[in-house]
Amino acid sequence: QLQASGGGSVQPGGSLKLSCAATGFTFRSYAMSWVRQAPGKGPELVSAITIGGTNTVYADSVKGRFTISRDNAKNTLYLQMNSLKPEDTAVYYCARSWVFSRSVPPRDSWGQGTLVTVSS
Repeated sequence: QLQASGGGSVQPGGSLKLSCAATGFTFRSYAMSWVRQAPGKGPELVSAITIGGTNTVYADSVKGRFTISRDNAKNTLYLQMNSLKPEDTAVYYCARSWVFSRSVPPRDSWGQGTLVTVSS
């Protein structure tokens, strides 16, 4: 299972750090990603990271503002979000995949999401 946490309401320019706790599978064997879905829109891959954490990719819309990381000892994935914008408002999900990719993983690989609202 994957359980995201750390979402909330923040003003534009603010920061949040999301966490995703993984249980029930070998976390260190999977590439991981963050996916977000805004109201009325399709899912978007925000960022992905390889099993060892050495390679990462980001959506152009978040590059330079968001940082993905993982702690395989703690079975936890993170997303540090800085300089948040109203267009970052969405439900954020973590997902696992056998393959490190820029594509949105299948819906059944996502965990429970956490809502991020950026508004003044």
